[in-house]
Amino acid sequence: MLKVLIVDDHGIVSTGISRMLQDVSNLQVVGCAASGEEAITLTKETLPDIVLMDVHMPGIGGLGATKEIKRILPKTKIIALSALDDNPYPTKLIEAGASGYITKGIALDEMISAIEKVAKGGKYISSDVAQKMALSQMSKEDGDTPLDSLSDRELQIAQMIVDCRKVQDIAEKLNLSAKTVNTYRYRMFEKLSIGSDVELARLAMRHNLLGVGAVD
Repeated sequence: MLKVLIVDDHGIVSTGISRMLQDVSNLQVVGCAASGEEAITLTKETLPDIVLMDVHMPGIGGLGATKEIKRILPKTKIIALSALDDNPYPTKLIEAGASGYITKGIALDEMISAIEKVAKGGKYISSDVAQKMALSQMSKEDGDTPLDSLSDRELQIAQMIVDCRKVQDIAEKLNLSAKTVNTYRYRMFEKLSIGSDVELARLAMRHNLLGVGAVD
C-alpha cells in the first residue's frame, strides 16, 4: 500500500484528487496540505511514500517545500503538480529533487501510473511537459532566457509581482520584511535590465511566467 500526501492550496482540487485516489486499491491518501509549510509538517507526521506537490502556493511554495522535504526526508518521493506546463518551474522542481512533474489536466490513469513508477524509483514527466522542457533546453543552447538569471526566491517574488500582489502582501505571505522584498525586487530589475513592474510583467508574459492562481 502506497501512502500519498496531497498538497494544493485549492481545497476543491485536493478533495477531488483525494476522492479519486481513495478508490485505487493500492493507494492510501494520508492527508491534504494547503501550503508548503503545512506540507513539510504533514510529511514528517505521516511519512508518505509519495507527495503530490502543487507548484504555486502561499508561503514558500512547492519549490521551497520540495527542497526542504528532500533535505529532511530524502527517501520521500515528490511529484510536482501544476496547471502549467511551459514555465520555468518543471526544470527547477526536478533539480530540487522532484521525481516527476504532471499537469492537473491529466487523466486519472496517468496520475496513477506516475505515482506507481515514481514509487519504484523511476521518473515520470507528462509528455506535454517533457516536450516543452526539451524545446526549452534547445533554446538555451542558443542562449539563456533572462529569467534563468533569477534565483528561486527572486523567481517566486517575480511571480507574485506579475500577479499584481503588493509588496506588503508579498512580505506577509513569505514571512519577510517589506524592505527585504524590495531588495529582491530591485535586484531582479538589475539582472533583467528593466525599471518597473510593468516591464517585468511584459517580460514574464514573453517567457511564460504568468501563472493561474499562483499565490491565492
